[in-house]
Order: sequence, then C-alpha cells, then structure tokens
Amino acid sequence: MKINMITLLVTALCVSFTLAGYGQNTEATDYSQAEYWLSLPLSVEKEVDVFYLYPTAWSKVDQNEPNICAINNPSMIEGSNSHFAIQATAFETVGDIYAPYYRQADAVYTLSLPIEEQNAVIGSIPKTDAFAAFDYYIKNYNNDRPFILAGHSQGSNILVYLLSEYMKENPKVYARMIAAYVIGYSITEDYLAKNPHLKFAEGPDDTGVIISYNTEAPGVQGNNPVILPGALVINPISWTSEETLATAQDSLGSILPNTEGKYVPVKNYADAQVNKAKGALICSTADVEKWSPGNEVFVKGIYHNFDYPFYYYNIRENAENRTKIFLNKP
Repeated sequence: MKINMITLLVTALCVSFTLAGYGQNTEATDYSQAEYWLSLPLSVEKEVDVFYLYPTAWSKVDQNEPNICAINNPSMIEGSNSHFAIQATAFETVGDIYAPYYRQADAVYTLSLPIEEQNAVIGSIPKTDAFAAFDYYIKNYNNDRPFILAGHSQGSNILVYLLSEYMKENPKVYARMIAAYVIGYSITEDYLAKNPHLKFAEGPDDTGVIISYNTEAPGVQGNNPVILPGALVINPISWTSEETLATAQDSLGSILPNTEGKYVPVKNYADAQVNKAKGALICSTADVEKWSPGNEVFVKGIYHNFDYPFYYYNIRENAENRTKIFLNKP
C-alpha cells in the first residue's frame, strides 16, 4: 500500500500542534525517578527480566481534556495497576518485572482515526516515554540479563515500534530477548516483511520471537479496531498457527472475576482456534453476554479485555518454557 507522504506530514504536524495546544510537554519523562515506575524491583531475584507495557488504563471524561494524559493522572495510575494484576503477573514466576508509567492516548479518540493518524498519535508522546523508559531500563537496571517483552493493546502497539526500531538499532540488546508477547494488537505479514530482523513464533519452543493474537467470539459482526489486514495469530493453548481447535480441556486455566470482582483461577474455561482469514483467535466457550456485551470501542463478542485472563496459565507456562530453553542454549 502506498502511503501519501504529504498526508503523513500534515497528520504529524496536526498531532504536534494539538499536543502543544494542550500544553503537553513533548520531552520524555525522566525515568531516573522511581515515582514514574509502576513496577521497579528493589533487588534482582531472578536470571531474567520482564519489561511490561500496560494497555489503555485511562479515558477522557469530557471532550475538553487532552487526548494524551499526564504521567501522574490518577485514573491511569489506578487502571494500570489493575491491568498489571491480571496481565503482568502471568510472568512473575519467570522474571523480575519492570513496568514504567507512560503518558498514553485516549483509546476512543485514537481508534476512531485512520490508521496513519493512529500511528502518528501513538508514535508521539506514548512512544517517546516508552522508548525512554526501556532505554533507561537497559542502561541502568538490566545488566545484560535476558528479558521478555510483554504488553497489551496500546502497550503492544508501542512494542511494535520498540521491536522494529530500537531492536534494529541495538542488535546486542535484541539478542537477549527471549520473546515478545505483543498481545491485543496486530503483527502483520507486511510488518515482518519490512523488518526482516524479526520473527513470528512458529511453536511453543522458539526464542527471540513475537507472540500475538486478538480474541473474539464466533461470528462477530463489525470491525475489530486492533486487528489489521494481514494479522498473524498464534494459538495460546497449542502454540501453533494452524486452525485446529484447542479445546478448553486442553487449557491450563484462566483467571476470571468472581461476584466480588476479584480475579480467581478457573479451569477448562476457554478454548482457542485460529481464524487466518479474520486474523483473529476464536473462543467459542466463553459467555459473550457476560464478558463482551459491547461498548463504544469494541462491538459485542470482542474479548479484548480477556486476551490475557482467558489464557493466563498457558501464557505463564509458555514463558517459563521459552525462558528455560533460552537459558540452556549452548
């Protein structure tokens, strides 16, 4: 697809003017300050690190707010902690988790834009903060340890840039990457063609690879804004890209909210089947009315908020497996 460079330039300028008009500081957040970290281990306990970027944890309450929030926005801080508890903790048996706060874009606004304009928004302040945080982490905390990248939704959208740009420019850092769990956003065939240094996972055991999927119920009507044309999918139960059904009985378990809103383990809940034509992961056993009645961003049946919880223990086991294989490489 040809991209109109004038359109891109105008879009980028509009984003810059919009941010400036809201008084946003476009300089990166200072990640030498511990207050700007959601998770910052006090000591190194494991051989491996995990660098996690949370999904959209904040939304505008009125149209006069900026489209990108402040680094200390109370709603974002609260939301990011909630997401951390049901996503990042899947990796806590594998490594010490480093997770920065970052200024993020309002999802309703951003996902309503054409893809080029979405990229301009995410590629501005959110990307600037995340890159600064990761670079600070690498230079001050990592100490040449292997690491896992993990994200969801907007966090995964930013990881797309981190993989294509930062890893390309820093091959020695990339060589220490066990895997990148880019869940809740799309890794496309076109993206990999433009970034031949990157590889999509082919099974449960390969390392230095990208894992990605977006979960839906069967027969979803309407657009899924986080699935891009040519999106690749891996099944988080069978860990293949084949369209063979992995049953709920094959699952290692989910975490789901109980009547008090607390996420608890649930056995044999979610099945999984790759749909290559849609670029989606289909779950047929979940309760659509309960978990995905639809909202202003995602139509009924898109299980975006459950990409991690449905397959929580399979993700954990897979991260442990890939880590063990990576550490045992000759």
